[in-house]
Amino acid sequence: MIFRNVCIFFLALAGLAEAQLAASLKLSKKNYLAGEPVTAVVTITNHAGKELVFFSDGRTQWLDLILKDSHGDDVMQRGNGSFGKVTIRAGESLSRQVDLSQHFQLSEPGNFSVVAVVHMPGNSGDSTSTNRVLFSQSPGLPYWAQKVGIPNRPGESREFRILNFSGDNKTQIYAQIMDCRTGQMIRTFLLGDVLMLRKPIVTVDRAQRLHVMFLATPSMWVHCQIDTDGKLGDRQLHQRGTVGDPQLMTFGDGTVSVANSVPYDPKAAAEAKAKIRKASDRPSVTY
Repeated sequence: MIFRNVCIFFLALAGLAEAQLAASLKLSKKNYLAGEPVTAVVTITNHAGKELVFFSDGRTQWLDLILKDSHGDDVMQRGNGSFGKVTIRAGESLSRQVDLSQHFQLSEPGNFSVVAVVHMPGNSGDSTSTNRVLFSQSPGLPYWAQKVGIPNRPGESREFRILNFSGDNKTQIYAQIMDCRTGQMIRTFLLGDVLMLRKPIVTVDRAQRLHVMFLATPSMWVHCQIDTDGKLGDRQLHQRGTVGDPQLMTFGDGTVSVANSVPYDPKAAAEAKAKIRKASDRPSVTY
């Protein structure tokens, strides 16, 4: 009887320790293009009644991520990434954003599940697990590809790729940059939602910058410029000009510019809209 009571006491203590933290996990979406960032948000609530300081002791992390594939096997990690130091005051919540693709080898299509484990500060060994979240990665549909050299870097080259991806009930357009020597993907990222009523226009200028222009809404086109390191240098909005759709024009010297368009300035449009007086704002008229 005494042994039974002791067991119940220790189980109660364990439950109490675990209840000192509440943790949840949420992903930005359910379907991803293979290679793009997979953004997870871990939210932690402190019920310990005192301030808690989470940090790594050099051997272990205060936050562990467990990522498994559809077979239940662990996905290979990229290394022991650090999550830094986090302080949460009593009764408060804190959210930390984590890019799973920076911590795991997530370049291949498939179905996956992820759980986060938050460890209490100190040497108690207590921890709290979040909910398990499912997500999938798809290869996307290749639309355009071109290999280019890199200015001032002899022997190095990149492959620009443009991909279409239909996820979460909409079609999106992505840019992908691959190192031709190693075959490694340097970056895969979303350019925006696309309407395939008009085919995207893609070209490369003399500075080896990728130019992509696509229809984002029935009246709005987007023009993006991307360098060989996968950095988005410029993103501009355009509307139809006087004669047909906007076009990307490549000139004899290798420069590229947008023709037959009306550049759209969101800030100027918002200011102009704010100046339009509503009917309710009209002054009353006395006869």
